[in-house]
Amino acid sequence: MVTKQKAYLSLGSNLGNRLANLQKAVFRIQQKAGKVLDISSVYENPAIGFEGDDFYNIVLSVLTPLGPKDLLETLLQIEQDFGRMRSVSGYSSRTLDIDIIYYGSEAINNDQLVIPHPQMQHRNFVLKPLSDIAPQFYHPLLSKDTRNLLQECKDKSQLTKTKHKLFKDRSGLFSQLQLIAIEGNIGAGKTTLSKMISNDFNAKLVLERFADNPFLPKFYQDQARYAFPLEMSFLADRYQQFMDDTSQFDLFKNFMVSDYDIFKSLIFAKVTLQKDEYNLYRKVFNFMYREVRKPQIYLYLYQNTERLLANIKKRGRDYEQNIDPIYLENINRGYLDFIKSTPSQNSIILDMGELDFVNNPEDYEFILEKLEDNILLSNI
Repeated sequence: MVTKQKAYLSLGSNLGNRLANLQKAVFRIQQKAGKVLDISSVYENPAIGFEGDDFYNIVLSVLTPLGPKDLLETLLQIEQDFGRMRSVSGYSSRTLDIDIIYYGSEAINNDQLVIPHPQMQHRNFVLKPLSDIAPQFYHPLLSKDTRNLLQECKDKSQLTKTKHKLFKDRSGLFSQLQLIAIEGNIGAGKTTLSKMISNDFNAKLVLERFADNPFLPKFYQDQARYAFPLEMSFLADRYQQFMDDTSQFDLFKNFMVSDYDIFKSLIFAKVTLQKDEYNLYRKVFNFMYREVRKPQIYLYLYQNTERLLANIKKRGRDYEQNIDPIYLENINRGYLDFIKSTPSQNSIILDMGELDFVNNPEDYEFILEKLEDNILLSNI
């Protein structure tokens, strides 16, 4: 049985997107070093000992199966992954700095590692966040708890508590959302991806109900005749469902993920309807669209026509097997035009290429990282 130890780590960043650097570092520590137990508030303070931009600093506790030496090596590798190269010539700005403050109550002093950190009692930006999560933890050598060390600290540099909050894992970060809409052409994989995210992050799943639409099989046989009743039927169904499914949150779910956004009605209608029909359709659509909830992230899964046709054939719906490739190309163009014409919308265009997020965990992780980056960079 592996013995686990509780360690306290100090993290800082003053290059690039400081908040994103710290949040992604927390996730990486969770993956590589052990379970993150507690995270302090985020503090801002000036660079100390050199000229540089202000730092964001936190302290976290982690329950780690790693010994002190292995933990140090893991943290140094994480720093390097974030572009940090430690220098022996002095202090400098950095994307990420991680120091081991405590490793249980052990005292270690050798050529590679000194624990407790020898300077921690002199650093306000370590002691203040440490007091958030371990105010009564005793320094094994000084025999004083964090509160006493903070009171005695002579570091008077300015330290500001920010309003930012960091999360132990991706589920916490995603829970700050209300709604993610995952869109894409026919056969792009939007429903499958929505289901995976819903399962993995406890999200309420909102799926488009279309299998029972009586006009859909007829439309693929005679588009000119059945386009208008099909699009009006879809619009009515989507509006009613979307209002029902998104108007109230599920208290037991973190957020909502949908495999469609109601604006797709206008995109498809523009492709399938004649000009007069489309103008009438748009009047009805505009009235409805004002009422529906808008997604905080609009993720569009772009896939080329050849791959779309292969996916459509694979899923085997009889009425889809004769879809015209030009129709799919027009739908792709309609989506891209919509995204281009709505710059205020928080959109992500993800070129699926050869990505197989169902069978390849690395491809799925790639998509999740794109969502993660968007949330962090857009400060949702």
